[in-house]
Amino acid sequence: MTTEPTATRVVVSFPDELSAWGYDQLTADRFVNYLRRVHEAAAPGDEWEEFLDVGCCGDSLTLTLRVEELDPEGATRIGDETTVEFVEREGSVHGGWCVQSADGPVSSTAEQR
Repeated sequence: MTTEPTATRVVVSFPDELSAWGYDQLTADRFVNYLRRVHEAAAPGDEWEEFLDVGCCGDSLTLTLRVEELDPEGATRIGDETTVEFVEREGSVHGGWCVQSADGPVSSTAEQR
């Protein structure tokens, strides 16, 4: 059993070139749950290369997520109850030809960003 503190919140940044459709995929419950499972430990500055599901709209969508902060300070673990918060930072994404463009699918939450 680990004695390292578990974060109540982790802030993860994503490239600002991500389309509204890509943002929908990033913030979907299934992807957030995936992040919690595969990244059990984290520290500010960690970078995660991730693939977003783009379905039939493109070939792939790979982006770099960066851990910006964990709360409380000193926490190093991510658990099932850790809230994942996303913020934009300057950067680009790779792949997913249509999903990244204005001609791509319409986002259901585009105005929420």
